Amino acid sequence: MSTSLSPGEGSFPTTVGVLGGGRMGAGIAHAFLVSGAKVTVVERDAAAADAARERVAATLTKAVEKGAVSEGLDVLLRRFSVSTDVGDFRTASLVVEAVPEDFDLKRDALLNVERNLGTDAWIATNTSSLSVTRLAESLARPERLCGLHFFNPVPPSTLVEVVVGDRTDPDLSSLASGWVLGLGKTPIVVHDAPGFASSRLGVALALEAMRMLEDGVASANDIDTAMELGYRHATGPLRTTDIVGLDVRLGIAEYLHESLGERFAPPQILRDMVARGELGRKSGKGFYDY
Repeated sequence: MSTSLSPGEGSFPTTVGVLGGGRMGAGIAHAFLVSGAKVTVVERDAAAADAARERVAATLTKAVEKGAVSEGLDVLLRRFSVSTDVGDFRTASLVVEAVPEDFDLKRDALLNVERNLGTDAWIATNTSSLSVTRLAESLARPERLCGLHFFNPVPPSTLVEVVVGDRTDPDLSSLASGWVLGLGKTPIVVHDAPGFASSRLGVALALEAMRMLEDGVASANDIDTAMELGYRHATGPLRTTDIVGLDVRLGIAEYLHESLGERFAPPQILRDMVARGELGRKSGKGFYDY
């Protein structure tokens, strides 16, 4: 592996930063660690950093126990660090932003990352629906930003969307696709548009499934089974929504509704469940009980 990442090269980044160590950020850190990179996760405070460390260590332990990686746990953990200082990204050749799906929060996070990086470093946002072009507008080097939309849970997922903004460096699309392949995953390249490809299609299906449930067409389990057995989906749209988080799905639906019109209007059942705190698997209750 190359030790650096330069424009026009197809090298895999060996020094990677991840901003945000929640479920997605920890999964992204895991993916780069088991692929040979040195990874630093930066969190907002010491408690969050400790939680991120435990989260990544737990998934690495499971991977080692299952024989899914060739290196030992001690070797993997030696390449992993956590911090509360964005300045610790200064040697990274790639930083992936993985903070919650809020435009202002992501924009400010990306600005902070850019201020602490070398001019030849690349930045990726893990947004699942927000405009990469708009997120790049405030950056001094907007051409060095792309979207890398990982899927939850990251370690076993096989797809990553590479999202190309209006000002993204043309070389970055192929570079990022190479990084994804280096992670053992499959890239698809999507030009910046509301919801990209996967979120737009996934949310459309999920919202219609919710309307069917709301109208009493069938039970949640039967709606999901229709897609799992009839169309060979690994998981039905309602159970998938529980995994993603109903609050996350609502936020994406509201953004798509604003951008693309009434067909993405969130159904009342979704708004009501989020208001009750029924957010899916992470809260213990969604369309199913956990």
